Amino acid sequence: MLYETGRLDANFFSSPTDIASAIGELARSGELFRDIGISLWRVVCGFAIGGTLGLIFGLLSGFSRRTEMMIDPLFQLLRMTPSLAIAPLFILWFGFGETSKVLIIAVGAYFPIYVNTVLGIRNVDNKLVEVSQVLAYSRFSQIAKLIVPSSVPSILLGVRLSLAVAWLSVVVAEMINSKSGIGYLIYFGQYNSRIDYIFVGIILFATAGKLVDSFVRYLERRLLGWRDNFKG
Repeated sequence: MLYETGRLDANFFSSPTDIASAIGELARSGELFRDIGISLWRVVCGFAIGGTLGLIFGLLSGFSRRTEMMIDPLFQLLRMTPSLAIAPLFILWFGFGETSKVLIIAVGAYFPIYVNTVLGIRNVDNKLVEVSQVLAYSRFSQIAKLIVPSSVPSILLGVRLSLAVAWLSVVVAEMINSKSGIGYLIYFGQYNSRIDYIFVGIILFATAGKLVDSFVRYLERRLLGWRDNFKG
């Protein structure tokens, strides 16, 4: 209504009708589904690499103070480095192909899982560990039956945050050096003054992020249904 009455400048905003028309235009040309598929594939690849490494190093740091002292300071320095700062370096190293894009996403996806895995292990109640020692649990049994299950809530939180950062990182990767994907759609809209394309890209990113987050929350409910938590 604000758009139709002229209260919103058409140079800065797009009407719902224009956005719907742009979605239809992109869908008919096949670009919409192509860009969604490409961005999703990049996020999946980047998350698979970054998430797996984050879990591995998180477990190593969580179980070993010595390992944490060796690798954590470097990781914390890298964690504070914005994706925009490392993107040019990856482009120089790996070129403008898929490798640099996926690695930018992987770096972003790595740290939330790493940090939350370490915290999950370190927050296990030490009294439970002492009880397991009294019951003569082996070290493997302690890890498999006590520490890892107790860490799952924190790890799943890391997965949620990691996926969110992965979607943010794909925007950076695709707007800098790409000719496809939702990020490129936003860049194309900016370069060609297509406000409707920009809003389409924003809506797609928001929708995809929400769907992925809802899926992880569903997994949380399925895997952690045994917990008697405060419901609010």
